[in-house]
Amino acid sequence: MSEHHHGHGGHSHHGGHVHGGHGHSHAPQNFGRAFAIGISLNIIYVVLEAVFGVFTGSLALLADAGHNLSDVLGLVLAWGAIWLAAKPPGGSRTYGFKRAPILASLANAIILIVAVGAISWEAIGRFFEPEPIETGVVIWVALAGVLVNGFTAWLFASGRKSDLNIRGAYLHMAADAGVTVGVIIAAIVIGWTGWTWIDPAVSLVIGLVILIGTWGLLRDSVRLAMDTVPAGIDIDKVRRHIEGAEGVEEVHDLHIWALSTTETALTAHIVCAEGHAKSLLATLPDELHDTFEIGHATLQMETADTAENCRLRPSEIV
Repeated sequence: MSEHHHGHGGHSHHGGHVHGGHGHSHAPQNFGRAFAIGISLNIIYVVLEAVFGVFTGSLALLADAGHNLSDVLGLVLAWGAIWLAAKPPGGSRTYGFKRAPILASLANAIILIVAVGAISWEAIGRFFEPEPIETGVVIWVALAGVLVNGFTAWLFASGRKSDLNIRGAYLHMAADAGVTVGVIIAAIVIGWTGWTWIDPAVSLVIGLVILIGTWGLLRDSVRLAMDTVPAGIDIDKVRRHIEGAEGVEEVHDLHIWALSTTETALTAHIVCAEGHAKSLLATLPDELHDTFEIGHATLQMETADTAENCRLRPSEIV
């Protein structure tokens, strides 16, 4: 006897809980306005930085403008991916576009790494050909950046623990605010000392800060894209929880992966004692949701006899 459970009893759609950044939340509904405001403010600031960067000859300001432009592109990607993820499934896309935010996060990380390369290349060249800098203008423009980036980061602060996309937006904006403080410090030092090499040096530091901040985003994006068990979920604890349920004799072919940046899925074959299949199907999905924030559980129930012929029973077979 074999039963396949994949209806609303197997899919628990409860909100309000978050587990390890991959729980079942509703970020697309809550952050649309934040994306719109953040993108608009940063576009205005990128134009301001670029104009004054050229006018003052500040590579640090131009570098920060390039980084902010990459952040605008990242915000657009993240917002577009969230919009796609909210579209209902249909046709061959049985899960809809749930993966879109994961791909957007990965693309965002790659964009930032490319930006670091461009900033570093230009900074190295500026060491050999330094240019004078209008430090007063740089300071005022950078101060505006601290306000813009700090406010944009605040818009995403409440969702940074529940969605990789939102976390990426928050980290980038918060890092930008810190980096722009570095631009201000560089301008002040140059104004006092006349050491123009401080400008490209700060640009290299900016690149390093961006690279360090991007590494975590790249790592987590690759992990989710490779269907690794989401951070914050211990697969051994999940297995023990299922095995501890009354009537369960064995669990095999257990898989846990991120369906999106906010939803976690699970599939498992459960060998159960005679007469326990229905009760397990009725209780386990809700327990997995409430305990581990796994919102999409697909459970195949088997008896000891049918399990012997299950080709997926050996642990080395996927």
